[in-house]
Amino acid sequence: VQLQASGGGSVQAGESLRLSCAASGINFGIYDLAWYRQAPGKQRELVASITRRGYTFYADSVKGRFTISRDNAKRAVYLQMNSLAPGDTAVYFCNVMAWWGQGTQVTVSS
Repeated sequence: VQLQASGGGSVQAGESLRLSCAASGINFGIYDLAWYRQAPGKQRELVASITRRGYTFYADSVKGRFTISRDNAKRAVYLQMNSLAPGDTAVYFCNVMAWWGQGTQVTVSS
């Protein structure tokens, strides 16, 4: 199983980024999917998740700004991040059960 995350970068506060995670070697459509993030010196935290039926969950800190979506045909999960703030700076990881992507860095400057 491989999860390949992409789309991170350095942006100014208020700008947007869209993260993508492509999966291979997995029956993608039957699993719940999630994005986590880990800031320096902090524990990894759940940002958003989406069930196989499309139900979503968001951490309070990103609710209303981030949107998680999935495309089972493309075996991909996305995280649209709007109105980014310096507090969103972290390495973002996609997750499927016990499998993790390699992480993509998001840096937001004020």
